[in-house]
Amino acid sequence: MPDLIYKIEFLSDWHCGSGLTAGSDIDLLVIKDKNGLPFVPGRTIKGLLKDAANIIKEFSDEKDKSDWNLFIKNHFGVETKNEEEKNSTQSEEGKCYFSNATLSAKLQNDIIQKKLQETLFRKISSTEIDKYGVAVEHSLRAFETVIPLELYGKISDVDSSKMEKCLQYIKRLGTTRNRGFGRCIISKTEDK
Repeated sequence: MPDLIYKIEFLSDWHCGSGLTAGSDIDLLVIKDKNGLPFVPGRTIKGLLKDAANIIKEFSDEKDKSDWNLFIKNHFGVETKNEEEKNSTQSEEGKCYFSNATLSAKLQNDIIQKKLQETLFRKISSTEIDKYGVAVEHSLRAFETVIPLELYGKISDVDSSKMEKCLQYIKRLGTTRNRGFGRCIISKTEDK
């Protein structure tokens, strides 16, 4: 089966966390590659697409449900409970490979050569407010976001038609996506 090249067009700031902090300055840093450029991990894309496939399956008729079940099993893999050992699962790997979604090679080179990595990020601060409208003590948090950009990724060995439906289903991506961050459009493309 062919590869599917996709584009993520972010419409708002976004944050895919690295799990790291910058001491007392920033509580949550964005995941970056060795050159200090942001990316979306392939495992994050895989999880979002698998979730999208399961939701689409739930709203399908009975015939389509079995097709979607097979698609999910073949492309994403499945976990099953091991009947012999309690609290144990067995995994069957899916056939697809999900690359990280990165900036285009040309844009990466331009940013690295001109040392513009810092211009891609913003620091956002927030604090918890109590019922009286007063900031709660010790609740100030700062996190790093990435400005709206276009990223590209590849999915290998894929049934393109169903995966394209899954791509179209995703409208937000990353941490804090329920608070207005990470709005995006993901679509199939020929460019990278």
